[in-house]
Amino acid sequence: MRALIVDDSRFIRDYLASLLEEQGIECTGTINGQEGLDCMRRSGPYDLALVDWNMPIMGGLDFVRAVRADHGYDTMKIVMVTTEADNQFLEAALDAGANEYLMKPFDEMGLMDKLEMIGAIGD
Repeated sequence: MRALIVDDSRFIRDYLASLLEEQGIECTGTINGQEGLDCMRRSGPYDLALVDWNMPIMGGLDFVRAVRADHGYDTMKIVMVTTEADNQFLEAALDAGANEYLMKPFDEMGLMDKLEMIGAIGD
């Protein structure tokens, strides 16, 4: 399994990668949505994307919309990882095509529960 981590925080990218790599998931990190899209076009599809909401150049919501507009990525699971707790933000992310959201701060169990919930891990 391959995961794309799209977050402008190096700490969050590294933390998510360490948790996922313990599960045998290959990770690539990018610092904004545009870089994430470019990476996907260069490296082929990913199985999972963990995406921050607030990033420079292209934010998470625009990234989700762009990915869902390309049917070549229909099977990719997308989890928004965000501090935005307002229901309107969460609904917008789900309406745009995110499969789930994870509130920051989070722990390993919270992440793994979300990934199991959407069928990205476990079986």
